Amino acid sequence: MKSGSKDGNMVAEMIKAGQIVPSEVTVNLLLDAMRASPRDKFLIDGFPRNQENRDAWERTAGYDCDFVLFFDCPEEVMEKRLLSRGETSGRTDDNIESIKKRFKTFVESSVPVVDYYRGLSKVREVMSDQPPEEVYAQTKAHFAHFA
Repeated sequence: MKSGSKDGNMVAEMIKAGQIVPSEVTVNLLLDAMRASPRDKFLIDGFPRNQENRDAWERTAGYDCDFVLFFDCPEEVMEKRLLSRGETSGRTDDNIESIKKRFKTFVESSVPVVDYYRGLSKVREVMSDQPPEEVYAQTKAHFAHFA
């Protein structure tokens, strides 16, 4: 998606406000990228974020996931990391107001989706408040059978 395009501006504003991008836009962007790739396995970061995303994906994509990788982390650790990132990232949503909105949106919209996949025994969890090396080792272990 091009910066400055109609969709690009809409997505940027929604992200800044801590809101979720419409499912149709997200699913179509993902599918376009997947179709353009010669690969047949994909790691999709941060999706689905809500029930609407999940429904749109299942209706449109025709793909099922092997598993959901969930990085669990205490809110205070995430807040500290995001504020630190904001000092150098240039991201407009790395400020305390946007971060708090994103946490609220996550709990209300994303946790039920994680719980859905947990009910299907598809969630693999990594406690990500640990040192990066440990988080990496745990994450890598979840992908070992794909190698």
